[in-house]
Amino acid sequence: MLTPRLEFVLAAQGKLADPIQIGQTHEGTRRIIPILDGSFVSTGAADWQFTRSDGVTQAEATYAIKTDDGIVIQVQNFGLRRGPVEVMQRLVAGEDVDPAEYYFRTNPRFTAPTGKYDWLNRSIFVASGARYRNGIKLWVFEVL
Repeated sequence: MLTPRLEFVLAAQGKLADPIQIGQTHEGTRRIIPILDGSFVSTGAADWQFTRSDGVTQAEATYAIKTDDGIVIQVQNFGLRRGPVEVMQRLVAGEDVDPAEYYFRTNPRFTAPTGKYDWLNRSIFVASGARYRNGIKLWVFEVL
């Protein structure tokens, strides 16, 4: 058996707008969270998410990041956030909750142009996250 290792790649943070509620759907309660700004320049970004009937929040975010040398990279990020009911209610209410109190993991997928960053196209990545009232932090790791 070969156990995967993780190598830290980057930390990202974003400023989020208040959620736009869509409401109850066949998948669960759906909402959109616009991503306003972050540690990368971002355009047209949003986190589309829904809370399933089992209480797990499933996120599907697509955005573009711009590196400090001007390269634009597309990111599709799929994740799950879950925890005790009272902890999840505090998050929804906008309280800052210690991320150790809930599970928040994502699978970012990068589409980078040929060149310096195309190595992002050839690996699997996972991230742990923290959610705040109007913010998010992600710590991204390459799976080796």
